[in-house]
Amino acid sequence: QVQLQESGPGLVKPSQTLSLTCTVSGTSITAGSSYWAWIRQPPGKGLEWMGHITGGGSDLYSPSLKSRTSISRDTFKNQFSLQLSSVSPEDTAVYFCATSGWQTGYNYWGQGTQVTVSS
Repeated sequence: QVQLQESGPGLVKPSQTLSLTCTVSGTSITAGSSYWAWIRQPPGKGLEWMGHITGGGSDLYSPSLKSRTSISRDTFKNQFSLQLSSVSPEDTAVYFCATSGWQTGYNYWGQGTQVTVSS
């Protein structure tokens, strides 16, 4: 029922801003006790939590990425988005959007989208 789908460019140039959108169906991104997250996996590495926006609209970021990361939402479109500025090749990864409830694991995930940072 609940589905998430990432979309956005698959190739970004160094120093530019990576922008992705997660389209949600089957539930509202404004639902109480909901968390809407971006998680990435560089090649050969583990998952890295980037940040989330809550159903109430509050955002929270990984300390290592906070200075470059912004998560926003469009409640009318039931979408939330990721912006990662000043990217480098080290930001090349599969990017996932995912959602959880309060003190649950991420129970729904998008399929992931490959983003390559290269000139």
